[in-house]
Amino acid sequence: MNTSNTTGQVFVIDDEEIVRDAMTQTLDLEGYNAVAFEDPRQALEQCSMSWQGVVICDVRMDIMDGLEVLQQILEIDPEIPVIMFSAHADIAVAIQAIRMGAYDFLEKTDDPEHHLNTVQRAWKKRQLVLENRCLRQSLQGQHEIDNRLVGQTEAMLRLREMVLQLAQIDIDLIINGATGTGKEVVARCLHDFSPRVRKPFVALNCGALTESVIESELFGHEAGAFTGASKRRIGKIEYASGGTLFLDEIESMPASLQVRLLRVLQERTLQRLGGNADIEVDIRVVAASKDDLRQASDEGRFREDLYYRLNVASLEIPSLDQRKEDIPLLFSHFVELANQRFGREQQPLPTSLLQQLSLKSWPGNVRELRNAAERWALGLPCGIEASHEPEVNEGNLDELVANYEKRLILAALKEHRGQAEVTAQALGIPRKKLYLRMKKYGLERSGFTSE
Repeated sequence: MNTSNTTGQVFVIDDEEIVRDAMTQTLDLEGYNAVAFEDPRQALEQCSMSWQGVVICDVRMDIMDGLEVLQQILEIDPEIPVIMFSAHADIAVAIQAIRMGAYDFLEKTDDPEHHLNTVQRAWKKRQLVLENRCLRQSLQGQHEIDNRLVGQTEAMLRLREMVLQLAQIDIDLIINGATGTGKEVVARCLHDFSPRVRKPFVALNCGALTESVIESELFGHEAGAFTGASKRRIGKIEYASGGTLFLDEIESMPASLQVRLLRVLQERTLQRLGGNADIEVDIRVVAASKDDLRQASDEGRFREDLYYRLNVASLEIPSLDQRKEDIPLLFSHFVELANQRFGREQQPLPTSLLQQLSLKSWPGNVRELRNAAERWALGLPCGIEASHEPEVNEGNLDELVANYEKRLILAALKEHRGQAEVTAQALGIPRKKLYLRMKKYGLERSGFTSE
């Protein structure tokens, strides 16, 4: 078997160097572009919906459990083939991996030819998936970004257009948005639809690390730079060279590191901790913040010069409450993805459920809605109860509209515990009009908590 025409990649994730070397050598000889990773997180950073490749991942690793790696890859794209690899004939783990969505489960002691045949089948499947997606999008007149930044409101149409434009312009920028609105999804789109797509996308949450740790994570260090630094480490900035560095919650970055980052952005060079050599880096920096960085810089909480250096362009992501019309579409999309991921049969979504979803407030934004959709797909409580009233789909137009309006008002009253003022606000109508509609349809607030 020879796959010399292969243009995609095979990621080999294993914490044993001898295993990584043996597997990548075997794959390289067969014409694959094999890339080895000791740290699974580095491989995750390069996976995307458009990534042309297959993953081979060890089950038992110290840095991250193999099943956790599998889950995170499938969250990025449920159709990336992930082949789990183990030195142990662990039937229970194998069954669990396959149920989670793994493509196959191999033992390291298996015949190498069997390994290669499995990789070849997985690679052909990935090629077919990507080709079908392109064909489907072409037939539907869609761009891939439509399936990643989902929504039909004016705000989302404008956001997709801006992302595609800015993806082609190699400048640093800021993404503004509340928690859970999808800032990293937007950042990944900026990378995946840019000329940098074949280089790493490296993400770092500045608010999740202490000052001492984030410095080493960003800039790397030389051996002996500090206690415990037994060997050289390549930092996120250096590792992202050629690609995109995504800095989430940049408002949390310590002031001392803001100075060092500014120098990197101005000169495109860095020095590792404990080192003196200037290392050139070719990166695009996409920063994200849930705070107004302009205001933060005015108040002295964020360096003004760094703000201006990053804010060559900016993108505003609307909250879910600002685009309620997209909620049914988003929920349906997430339910479909969850069904694919968990291997469950698609069930029709009750109209009453979608109505209630649109009336509910979502402080956690898209992330909260996605969690609710996954719970619904699994048959678990999702915080919304669909009405058990039968769906009425017969009658003339006036009857259908009246029935829809009645159910919408009922759902709103239930969501807001019968509080007329809040219900009217949620429906976007005056309180008097709500009372008139309730009288028209014979609706009472009894059964709900009173005002």
